[in-house]
Amino acid sequence: MTGTAAPFAADDYRARMERAARSAAEAGLAGLLVAPGPDLVWLTGYAPTATTERLTLLVLAPGQDPVLVVPTLEAPDAARAAGASALTLRDWTDGKDPYAATAALLDTSGRFGISDNAWAMHLLGLQKALPGTSYASLTEALPMLRAVKDQAELDLLTAAGAAADAAFEEIRKVPFGGRRESEVAADLAALLRRFGHSQVDFTIVASGPNGANPHHEVGERVIEHGDMVVLDFGGLKDGYGSDTSRTVHVGEPTDEERRVHDLVRAAQEAGFRAVRPGVPCQEVDRAARAVIGDAGYGEYFIHRTGHGIGVTTHEPPYMIEGEEQPLVPGMCFSVEPGVYLPGRFGVRIEDIVTVTEDGGRRLNDTTRELVIVD
Repeated sequence: MTGTAAPFAADDYRARMERAARSAAEAGLAGLLVAPGPDLVWLTGYAPTATTERLTLLVLAPGQDPVLVVPTLEAPDAARAAGASALTLRDWTDGKDPYAATAALLDTSGRFGISDNAWAMHLLGLQKALPGTSYASLTEALPMLRAVKDQAELDLLTAAGAAADAAFEEIRKVPFGGRRESEVAADLAALLRRFGHSQVDFTIVASGPNGANPHHEVGERVIEHGDMVVLDFGGLKDGYGSDTSRTVHVGEPTDEERRVHDLVRAAQEAGFRAVRPGVPCQEVDRAARAVIGDAGYGEYFIHRTGHGIGVTTHEPPYMIEGEEQPLVPGMCFSVEPGVYLPGRFGVRIEDIVTVTEDGGRRLNDTTRELVIVD
């Protein structure tokens, strides 16, 4: 994970680590093992400059002080992390066994939550050192670990959303027709950086038939007059994510194109209106999907309605059938239904939404009407 970490204080990270350890105990775990990645950044503010084969692992266990196992050559950087004052550093040198050093910190027969992105070689090394232990992915064991944001996090997500909105307001002014998708995508990336993003994660520009592919990789197709163009873009600003989608049209659309866009807009509104505390995540998906299905386009809505966002642009919770986790004030996630007509065009409209005490609040405020561009 790259990008600038959010400006939190040592006490913030200490409180997060304490909460994570309590959550682990409540889940019946002996502790949490957190590898480099978004969970480590959120818990400590530490993002190693290079993730290598050398073991780095935060050990959180109920009733114990947090310990960061780190290679000796990276210990000075770890000691400067914002949450370092709440940590004990235990470094190991090349030629020594990092798994033995870590094993000494762990319950020899416990079950631990471990980061989803931990290297397999490290997990296997721990299992060899402690054959009586067992492990569960953090997403499985504590899916809501980072899901509920505090006010400082909400402020950062709101600012990131506003920056993405500003980028859209500018991109709609540039010429589309006669230019390559890659050129418009480069404009979008530059605008995100201009409005404060330190990291651009994606700039989808999917024109004409490419719009029927939700994760189209930007290519050299020349955008033509009459094309529908799906724009989906975001990244990190001050350590927190943005992600928004709008669909524009080069010149006047056909009646069918307007009808499909209006349908997706109505579905997005229905998904947003379903957001309120206590409602299962899947109800947001159901509300949006019902609008599209009732109009006869259900088979062309081919992905979940939303995903969480925070220190990464995709994280739990997910707005998908089968997810019964109730919505809680402070959760932030996308609401992004779409219709994708193979070989013809696609439409997607996406806002980031946060759950409030009595409903939901959008973090994206640009128009959801079909925008005409040149």
